[in-house]
Amino acid sequence: MAQPSLRRELEFTHTTAIVIANMIGTGIFTTTGFLAGDLGRPSLVLGVWVVGAIVAVAGCLCYSELGVNLPESGGEYIFLREAWGPVWGFLSGWISFFAGFAAPIAAAALAFSEYFAHFFPSFAVMGGVANAESTSGWFHTGHGQWLAVGIVVLFSVINVVGLRPAARIQNLLTGLKLGVLVLFLGFAFVIGHGSVGHFSQVAVRTSTHSLPAQFAVSLIWVMFAYSGWNAATYVSGEMKTPERTIPASLVAGTLIVAAFYILLNVAFVYALPLESMKDVGAIGAASAGALFGQGGGDFFSAIMSVGLISCISAMVIAGPRVYFAMAIDRCFFPTAARIHPKWGTPINAIVYQSLAAIAMILISKFESLVIYISFALIFFAALAVAGTIRLRRREGWRKLRVVNWGYPLIPGLFIVASAWMLFYTASLQPKESALGLLTIVLGAGLYYWRFRQPREPQG
Repeated sequence: MAQPSLRRELEFTHTTAIVIANMIGTGIFTTTGFLAGDLGRPSLVLGVWVVGAIVAVAGCLCYSELGVNLPESGGEYIFLREAWGPVWGFLSGWISFFAGFAAPIAAAALAFSEYFAHFFPSFAVMGGVANAESTSGWFHTGHGQWLAVGIVVLFSVINVVGLRPAARIQNLLTGLKLGVLVLFLGFAFVIGHGSVGHFSQVAVRTSTHSLPAQFAVSLIWVMFAYSGWNAATYVSGEMKTPERTIPASLVAGTLIVAAFYILLNVAFVYALPLESMKDVGAIGAASAGALFGQGGGDFFSAIMSVGLISCISAMVIAGPRVYFAMAIDRCFFPTAARIHPKWGTPINAIVYQSLAAIAMILISKFESLVIYISFALIFFAALAVAGTIRLRRREGWRKLRVVNWGYPLIPGLFIVASAWMLFYTASLQPKESALGLLTIVLGAGLYYWRFRQPREPQG
């Protein structure tokens, strides 16, 4: 009996929704509160989001060229395998499993519980008495953690049942999220109880590092919010016309999200002075309450939590396709290549990802997860973009006109910005950075122990 294959069912609207949903989620709804204390000035808080947008657009343009030439499901795994060899492809997939998808799914689920705690305080996970009472040794097992686990299980089951229903749910959630954000922005500046005076009010900085160094680390938080700009490349093998859909969905999705992020942060500062934002996890809920009062704040807080669910749904769709592609090449555990004969989905890969996300929910803190995720992802994204320069030497390589403009300006911008962020993050956040490096080293050890023998791809 022939091995079932992934089905080419996705079109531009589906893949753009996946990009948008992967991006608009945990970061934008949680990050600005931490930036307020670290940077202390509204101009710097808004400026770091603009810089992040520029870096993300540069990255998605380079990934567009990679995706057009290598239209297979798997994202960085495919790109690094072709550019730098199988060991780097394996390591990118290994990192994707932990820092690319399982950890962000865990972070988004924990952030959802934090927003849910706006109505039921016992579900708080980022601080407070409820969270302290639920922590025992390595494990954090309060109400918020178990709610987060339930959300991960729910969307994993939906994605096992089939890609088409999962994509339809994704489109619905993404549309609802965008609609509510548009309403929030419109009402914020028309009827919201904000003040333009907040844009000139500084806050006492909680960071003791110099502003240039802290700006680089803060940019790590912002790039966490922008992560997902590459999401369409993970499902290239399930697109009807990948050569057109990949560039269009990556660029369109990234630009839409960048516009939303900058406007939302303007609204956040309009709603609250930076001093009141400091270390506020659920910044969207706090801003909505300040702008619209208790009732309006409750409504938008509830709907913003849907945005976090949408983000979880999108990552549960994209992540398993990486492990599936690796397993086909026998660079991951072979059972991850199993496709359900009825539903046509990579069932084992979905299950493995959900188990890893659940483990991270129960043993990790939100802030540490963000630094760990961002450090590892930026390292491999920079390596993939550098691979663009290497792969352009191939005969028959299709060079995108926009990347050719001022070449190598666009890939160079992304690589230099990434190196700047990684250097200062390793200096100022050594624990989380070391954990990211340890994950890479363990992956390399696993590769040379289990997967280093060259083998022909199966099927």
